Formats: sequence, structure tokens, C-alpha cells
Amino acid sequence: MAEQHSPLEQFQIRRLVPIEIGGVDASFTNSAVFMVIAVALVTLLMTYSMRGRAMVPGRLQSIAELGYEFIANMLQENVGSAGRKYFPFVFTLFMFILFSNLLGMIPYSFTPTSHIVVTFAMAFVVFVGVTVIGFARHGLHFLGYFVPKDVPWPLLFLLVPIEVLSYFIRPVSLSLRLFANMMAGHTMLKVFAGFVVALGVLGGWAPLAFVVALTGLEIGIAFLQAYVFTILTCLYLNDAVHLHH
Repeated sequence: MAEQHSPLEQFQIRRLVPIEIGGVDASFTNSAVFMVIAVALVTLLMTYSMRGRAMVPGRLQSIAELGYEFIANMLQENVGSAGRKYFPFVFTLFMFILFSNLLGMIPYSFTPTSHIVVTFAMAFVVFVGVTVIGFARHGLHFLGYFVPKDVPWPLLFLLVPIEVLSYFIRPVSLSLRLFANMMAGHTMLKVFAGFVVALGVLGGWAPLAFVVALTGLEIGIAFLQAYVFTILTCLYLNDAVHLHH
């Protein structure tokens, strides 16, 4: 029974439709279900809210337009006009992470972004995409990104390996930040919710109040982490497009 009430049980991957391809486990899991739900909700929001295109937007249209303008401004401020062509990818990334985070706030649901394999997959796609863009736009000159300007050449033997290492650590830090925040926050919620049940109606009011406050904080963190992941993606794009160091 104790294992059923473990705060970490909510992160357990469960196979819903067992699938094996060439000896590789490709089963459809609870994580996949909620990722599909996140994609479906984003698609429904964007298509349904904009179908009327009213001059005076309703609530859903206002939300869709706010999200569109938010990401468009983020790209313009961090990448410039050259970042417009990457808007569909960045917007999709932000909305998927945001909805995946928020879905996890629903009781008995699942948070796909609380698993490192999901966050690392997104971070790795960003890393590879930015690297390809950098070489496509600048050729071998992109390697100049790893050579700091106005630095005495003897120091380059130390600084260049550090720059290369920090560049390849990007997908790790990007994925760990999102994964760790989602997992830690949901674990704390589960722990304090357990205190409410254990202490009963009379003694559980204090942990209940904390759970309510923590829930509000977690919703804010859900938005914040989606923003952080996206803004870092924009900064990486800026490095690749403009070769800034």
C-alpha cells in the first residue's frame, strides 16, 4: 500500500498498447497519451479560436493572439527579422511545453515534461537545428563562434575547449532545467497533499492551505519554464544566425 501512495508513483511510465519493433520497445504509454492530448489541445485552440477572425476578439481568440504576439515579439527582440522563418517551430515548442506542463496540474493526470527523455529530446532537436542553421548560414566560419575575440592567442588553448564543452552541454542544461522543476514541484504537491489526507479535516487545514498556494506557484512555474526553454532557444538561434559571441 505504501508504494501506491509514493510521491514518485505519478511519474511511472505505464504501457497502454504494447508495441515492439525490431526488438525495440515502442509501446504507446501514458506519457504518449498526454503528449497527444497536449498537441490536440493546442491545435483545437489555434484552429477554433481563429476560425471567426473577429475584429473584436473573444476570449479564445484573445488567448491565441496573445500567444502569437508573445512569441513573435520574443523572436524579434532576440533574433531580429531573420528569426521570422523560425516562428512556427518556436511557437509550437512553446505551446507544447506550456500545455504539457499545465496538463500535469490536473489531478490523476501525467506530466510528460517531468521525464528527462522528453525534455532531452526537445533540447536535442533544438541543439541539432541550431548547429545545422549555423553551418548552413556561415559554413566553416561558424567554428569562429568557439574562438573568443580580442583574446591573447596563448589563452585560446584554454578557452576554445571550454567554449566547445559549454556548447555541447547546452542540450543537457536545457533539458535538466525543465525536467527538474516539473518533477520537484509535482513531488512537493503530492507530499503535502498526503499530509492533508493523513491529518484529516481538523488537522489538515495548514497543509491544505500550503497545497493551494503551492498549486498557484506551480502554475506560474509551468508558464515560466515554458518561457525559459523558449527564450534560450531564441538566444541559441541568435548565435547561429548572427554568429554573435
